[in-house]
Amino acid sequence: MSDQPKLAGIFTPNIVPLDANGDINEGETRRYVDWLIDHGVHGLYPNGSTGEFTRFTAEERIRIIEIIADQAAGRVPILAGAAEANTRETIRACERYHELGARAVAIVSPFYYKLGPEAVYAYFKEIADNSPIDVTLYNIPLFASPIDVPTIQRLAEDCERVVGIKDSSGDIPNMMRMIEAVRPIRPEFSFLTGWDPVLVPMIFVGADGGTNATSGVVPEITRKIYELATAGNYDDARSWQYRLLKLFDAMIYKSEFPEGFRAALQLRGINTGPGRQPQSEVLHQQLDILRDELQCLLADAGFTTAPAGGCSEFGIQTSGENDADQITQLVQGVIAELKKRGVA
Repeated sequence: MSDQPKLAGIFTPNIVPLDANGDINEGETRRYVDWLIDHGVHGLYPNGSTGEFTRFTAEERIRIIEIIADQAAGRVPILAGAAEANTRETIRACERYHELGARAVAIVSPFYYKLGPEAVYAYFKEIADNSPIDVTLYNIPLFASPIDVPTIQRLAEDCERVVGIKDSSGDIPNMMRMIEAVRPIRPEFSFLTGWDPVLVPMIFVGADGGTNATSGVVPEITRKIYELATAGNYDDARSWQYRLLKLFDAMIYKSEFPEGFRAALQLRGINTGPGRQPQSEVLHQQLDILRDELQCLLADAGFTTAPAGGCSEFGIQTSGENDADQITQLVQGVIAELKKRGVA
């Protein structure tokens, strides 16, 4: 059993800022780390899907952790993505991230080749038996071999190094099945959701927090949701979850992932630079439209100003637009009253 604190709260799967040449922008990455910590995230999760880990080399992935661990300097725990193409390289990454002071590593189930439960168990068992750092399973069945409940239970029973799971399926009943199967035998085992739209209901059914991409853009909101939900303030937590849903849907469904998150983060003052994936003309057009909508959603939450053209086309009224409407109504009312009196 690990003597480390239980993984809990919101861990940010952060984007990696790049320079004009597409190389890691170390200075902006360090500034982004400070910004996230200052804005209340509980931990950092570099080399995740939002961080485009498959688009970096193995050496670059290590460098990303070196930069972020050095800048964080122990202020928040780091859950380092350590998914490599095979167990040998993954274990090597685990060793390096342990040296750098990461709290744990997150390892995605085998991807590209879809494997059955026995093969998935064997994969994680070999890593856990040889890792000097705690391991968090990463279940993302959309892109990798699924980790079913019996396999999670076996790994929890057989591997002390396996201390939690990040589940990005968004499947609430399955999260409940996992918790029911594992928590009685491993009370310290962590359950984190990686699907932002169900953060509140996942916490309500027993999850310990999340690794949520929106926390890289609006860390204030995800922390508020976590605090309200864990305190049992259901009504307020649900209200903030609905607001977060609008922003999440815009960022993930109206552009190629994670470009919507990159665009929103730029609106918050972080110079993310371009992504590694070349952008088509269609994507450029989508992003031009999306930026205005994201600016409206962020303005509605009080994080930026509304675009010059306003936000009514997106069904959003910012405080400035509301003030303008009220002034218009007031003027019209005054004119109407003057007409009645024969003055106008």
